[in-house]
Formats: sequence, structure tokens, C-alpha cells
Amino acid sequence: MAEVLLLHHVLGRTKGIEAIADQLRDAGHTVHVPDLFDGRIFSSLEEGLVFVKEIGFEEVTARGVPAACELSRDAVYAGFSLGVPAAQQLAQTREGARGALFFHACLPTSAFNSQWPVDLPVQIHAKSADPFLVEDGDINAAHELVASANHAELFLYEGKEHLFTDSSLPSYDADATKLVIKRVLDFLA
Repeated sequence: MAEVLLLHHVLGRTKGIEAIADQLRDAGHTVHVPDLFDGRIFSSLEEGLVFVKEIGFEEVTARGVPAACELSRDAVYAGFSLGVPAAQQLAQTREGARGALFFHACLPTSAFNSQWPVDLPVQIHAKSADPFLVEDGDINAAHELVASANHAELFLYEGKEHLFTDSSLPSYDADATKLVIKRVLDFLA
């Protein structure tokens, strides 16, 4: 069974994020979900982004990294949207990582002044027409990462919803999320 560090998105540690963590726990995995926002949960992307801009994007990433110090080195680092930068930094730069799971986002590997470890497995899950993915260049970064790694998969689901895996949000897509969870559980097995 895997040990997973799961980093939440811009709305905070929502019930939907906890539900995903619980599904992984129910399958026998150990899942840690640190609260990067000190208990704050936002009802819209705009509200969450205002908060993140106040504390700084770098601060959010910095808050996610120390959580890994308490884990074994062979953890899987998972991030949802805003949680992806810290998860990607940890997976890409912390020796011994077992794998990475990126949901709704991906950064260029050059963001961390190192190459992606060629044999480190990674899955990237997103909607094919998600404006954040397409317009912010994350889709290009995802394709770059997949091309540079031996064990990388990019799963694009039909639609444009950004946080479609969070069951507590109107953008939730139950069918797509069911497939995401199946693929994630196969990855962690």
C-alpha cells in the first residue's frame, strides 16, 4: 500500500477533497491531507484566488513542502490544481519519491531547475477543454512531462470543468471522477 501526500486546491480542504482521500484510504492506502489554508474554505475560485494572492502563490507551495518531511521518502505526491506546484516540486526534487498524481494542472519541469526523474511514474488528470489547463499552458507542460518520462500518462476527460473531481462543488463530474479514481487506484497498486 502507498503513502500519499494529497495537497488541496484553491478552495481549501473541502469535503470533496476529503472524500477522495477517504476513497484512497478505503483501498488501504495511507493518505495525508494537510490544510494549507489554516481551516479556510472558499465558495468560489475568485475568493480563493484573492486569499492566495494575499499570502502569495510561493507561500502556498512552501506550506505544502514541509508536510513531506514527516513522511517516508517513498511517498506518492498528489496535488489538485493549486496543490500541484508543491506536489510536483516534491516529486521532481525529493529523492525516493514513489510517484506523482496531478489533477487539473501541470507545470513545466523547468519550474524546479531540474529534469523530471525519467523513471518516476506520474499520472495527470484534467478536462480537455478546461480553460485553466489550456489557456495557462498547463496542457503543454503535461505533454512535455509525458514525453520526457518513461512512465507518464495524461488522461484528458471530455468537458471544460476545472475542479471536476471535487464532489462538494457544482463542477463535479461523477462519471469522470469514477474513472479517475479507478486509474489512480491502479496506479497506486
